[in-house]
Amino acid sequence: MDAGRMLHRFGDENAPKTPGKARPDRFIPNRSALDLDIAHYNLVKENANANDLDLAAEVASPSKEEYKKQLASNFLSQDGGAGNAKILAFKSKAPEPPAGMENSARGVYTGNAGAGVKSKKTFRHVPSAPERILDAPELIDDYYLNLIDWGSTNQVAVALGCTVYLWNADSGDIQQLCQTDPNNSDDYVTSVQWGQDGKHIAVGTNDAEVQIWDVSRLKQVRTLKGHNARVGALAWNGTQLATGSRDNTVMMHDVRIREHRTATLTSHSQEVCGLKWAPSGNQLASGGNDNLLHIWDQNSIGNGTHLHRLDAHQAAVKALAWCPFQSNLLASGGGTADRCIKFWNTNTGALLNSVDTHSQVCSLQWNKHERELLSSHGYSQNQLCLWKYPTMTKMAELTGHSARVLHMAQSPDGTTVVSAAADETLRFWKCFSDSDAGKAKKLKDGASDSSVLRRFNFR
Repeated sequence: MDAGRMLHRFGDENAPKTPGKARPDRFIPNRSALDLDIAHYNLVKENANANDLDLAAEVASPSKEEYKKQLASNFLSQDGGAGNAKILAFKSKAPEPPAGMENSARGVYTGNAGAGVKSKKTFRHVPSAPERILDAPELIDDYYLNLIDWGSTNQVAVALGCTVYLWNADSGDIQQLCQTDPNNSDDYVTSVQWGQDGKHIAVGTNDAEVQIWDVSRLKQVRTLKGHNARVGALAWNGTQLATGSRDNTVMMHDVRIREHRTATLTSHSQEVCGLKWAPSGNQLASGGNDNLLHIWDQNSIGNGTHLHRLDAHQAAVKALAWCPFQSNLLASGGGTADRCIKFWNTNTGALLNSVDTHSQVCSLQWNKHERELLSSHGYSQNQLCLWKYPTMTKMAELTGHSARVLHMAQSPDGTTVVSAAADETLRFWKCFSDSDAGKAKKLKDGASDSSVLRRFNFR
């Protein structure tokens, strides 16, 4: 190789080098992809003289395609061609094990092969259509009111304008319970709540009164006064009744005694729109339009101080639901500017989880048979959502209401939920049926067609 070619290949050691620029590495050929048989043939053919063509033909390898074909035939032939054995194949089957060497536990292992593998749990079927639709004209479209409740005697109380109606879920009968003063055009019903005995109903009015009615006699037995604005939230705890008002206070009443008012709670700075007693009766949750949630216990109620002041919501807190399987777990829902369902440990006041539902949260109901939570929503989806707790995986969306779903109540057997919306309809959903739901008594005439709307309405 001459000097020019060497300089071209390896570079000039004495040539000036550009500062900051590395000299390229020399080229090193890679022969891993070369076909040596073809290369040998080309070399012999290139170096052979005209008189040595026969010799070249004898020593030359076959063409590339012929070579591959020969190699493949040797691999696949039974005797390997030229006496060679077949590659990667057994000459005979593996010998049988000696007598008495079988594994006696083989059946046990085979039977338990899938025992340690957890099968993927599938969600139960949730009916997407309501079982019944009732026409509810004059249902007031007001987020801060509580206008429906389902009592232990299987009767639904619903407030429509100035009147409270009772609908018997067993028979389908409807009767009028009470009506506000027809001479007072500004008065109307703002809340209803069944007593735990199933015999009495508390009715709150826009005229700041709380009326106690005996359902069996359709007679008012008491009037509780003390608030100076409408009473939009009610919660019974035995003979104790908590009332929340637009005057920003929560009052405690003992309906057995003449001086019924036992305490006044003043921690809220705006209207109180949510009240719920824990199933144990030891704690009370109150939510207000001031975006605050307060937890009270029997000791703090007596001196008017709250146990916890929870301010994580960014809108009014109306939707409240105590967990039926964990005594200190409370779910709360926020309004349009918040849209979240939050879970609280009410013993410590700790926020356990928060889920953005992307819609105004109007009401919450826990499933008594499964670890599930049902939420109803307003702007902008107007649907009900069923969530798996604690993962908060959405199991189903129940649609059909054409306006925000303001209220929900649950049947005594815990299988059915009724929703009341601003579209002036009540819809009954069989969304909480447990595994024995087929044994539970179904609602009569459960169809949801136009004939039901005409037959069962509150006009």
